[in-house]
Amino acid sequence: MHVKRIYRPSVREALLAAREELGPSALVLSTELVPAVGWRGWIGQRVVRLTAAAERATVETPELPVEMSADRPEVPARRHRRIEHARAGAVARLVSIGLDRPFAEAAVSRLDDAACRGGSEDALRRAVAAELEPLAGSDDTYERCEVFVGPPGMGKTTTIAKIAAQERVGGGRTLNLVATDTMRAGAIEQLRAYAAVMRMPFRVARTADELDEALVSARHPVLIDTAGRPPADQAVTDLFGVLERKRKVRTHLVLAADTSAAVARRILDRYAPLKPSRVVITKLDEAESVMPLMAAVRDRGLAVSYLAAGQRVPEDLRRATPADLAAALLREPVLEEVTCH
Repeated sequence: MHVKRIYRPSVREALLAAREELGPSALVLSTELVPAVGWRGWIGQRVVRLTAAAERATVETPELPVEMSADRPEVPARRHRRIEHARAGAVARLVSIGLDRPFAEAAVSRLDDAACRGGSEDALRRAVAAELEPLAGSDDTYERCEVFVGPPGMGKTTTIAKIAAQERVGGGRTLNLVATDTMRAGAIEQLRAYAAVMRMPFRVARTADELDEALVSARHPVLIDTAGRPPADQAVTDLFGVLERKRKVRTHLVLAADTSAAVARRILDRYAPLKPSRVVITKLDEAESVMPLMAAVRDRGLAVSYLAAGQRVPEDLRRATPADLAAALLREPVLEEVTCH
């Protein structure tokens, strides 16, 4: 004689289950109401427990109460819903501070379930940094020629001064500074003054021939400041004709952080003939959100080389590591120490 207990919501369902499990000759020994298993029992729900017996040759695996059987598949489902709710909350947090939804969803998808449930700021910051890693062009080496181009007023001259000053402050490499911006009043004098203070070699190149001579005579990597002229300008064409004949030239397009996506795309199109491979993002301290600009840069497959926030030389400049890019997007302090060299 084999005895079995079956748990069901009603007597009828319990009897049907007993006949199905033990056969039509099953003998019902008792039925009683008992507390449901699990959380349903805690809130007062009750089920029928039917005890039945039958002559069978095989021993059945004891059946779990129906309430428990029903609970078990629901546990992963509830856990999944909680995690999805946590992920949606994390995405909403990122969107609320200016990140676009596709980027926020991509970043949050990098979080494991435990990190999602925890919802810590550090976990979100690491996820955003990981998503931005392809955008980071923060290598600390210099090409033979580092050229800085872009519209007027974006901070090309100040960026060059900051880079050179950080090398000097950190005991790094000597750099040659070359000014070709003869359009903006005081541009050459400004860079000349910085070079004098830092005791770094300085040349003015007003023509293509003078630029060629400056590059040939330079003993160190050269930082070239250009005028804010459009690439189609003949003077710019002549200067880049010289650079095209040189090896190890890298061009940085300098853009302000508050540049809108539409304007950024137009500027990127305009400067495409100069083949920039890096972008310098300046004036972070003046921008509500740098997301539109970063999205446009990312869409073009470019990398960010430097981040600048403020006019202080050399403090307000950092190489664009994934962590610093994330800090810029999340509107957190980026420039706390000089670590550019």
